[in-house]
Amino acid sequence: MASTEGGMDIEEVAETNPSAIHKFWIDPIEGLKNSQSANLSESLGISGYSQELFIEMVRKLTELFIQRDCSMIEINPLVKTSDKNIVALDAKVSFDESASFRNPWLEELRDLNEESEIELRAQNHGLSYVDLDGNIGCLVNGAGLAMATMDAIKLYGGEPANFLDIGGGADANSITTALEIILEDPRLDGILVNIFGGIIRCDMVAKCILDVSKNLGINIPIVVRFSGTNHAEGKELLNNSDLGVITTDTLSEAGQAIVNVIGGN
Repeated sequence: MASTEGGMDIEEVAETNPSAIHKFWIDPIEGLKNSQSANLSESLGISGYSQELFIEMVRKLTELFIQRDCSMIEINPLVKTSDKNIVALDAKVSFDESASFRNPWLEELRDLNEESEIELRAQNHGLSYVDLDGNIGCLVNGAGLAMATMDAIKLYGGEPANFLDIGGGADANSITTALEIILEDPRLDGILVNIFGGIIRCDMVAKCILDVSKNLGINIPIVVRFSGTNHAEGKELLNNSDLGVITTDTLSEAGQAIVNVIGGN
């Protein structure tokens, strides 16, 4: 995908001037065709010697993407100089973490000073944590479920403070660590826990919530939605506690409840 509309978010270009975005798809079996790169360069107004350089650059980028298990390569900006050379002034490259076993050299490029301390700590406990800008903490098992949970919060007018996926096989230690990490955020006005019990037992999650509350204190509202393995037992534990947890049966109810209880809607 390429566009001459540089210096702005591609999403904005797609919305305001979609004809300025030019795309082509590479067949993974047939590979890149020179005609594809040539057509793309013509769409961008690149011709002559500059076009030859552009086609070669696209070929090398495609090879890099495949050979190094990339998930994205972004060149921004790409410029044509007065002597018709094509120069990549800046680039962003990300890699598929699932293929890291094939690319041990990646670890040598990692600069831990550029990474969030809290995200690193979460990673060390097998948690996927991303800090966001909202005020509702999320604890969920499963990336897809976490995305749906954040969508539910936003649907009812709230803003998630984090993406936190504890994974499908989390134990009590990792769940406790996840709760502790969430509670470190001073911006929080509430927490939404959404667990679909498979390997994870909902009653174990409930016990972790109660233990963390006893040891650290939880002074903000918590809404919990349990489904699956031992969900009834988990809800009973929370409902019979003095923590004041709000339990719901559906994700929609949970999203609405957490926004309402913190006064967001």
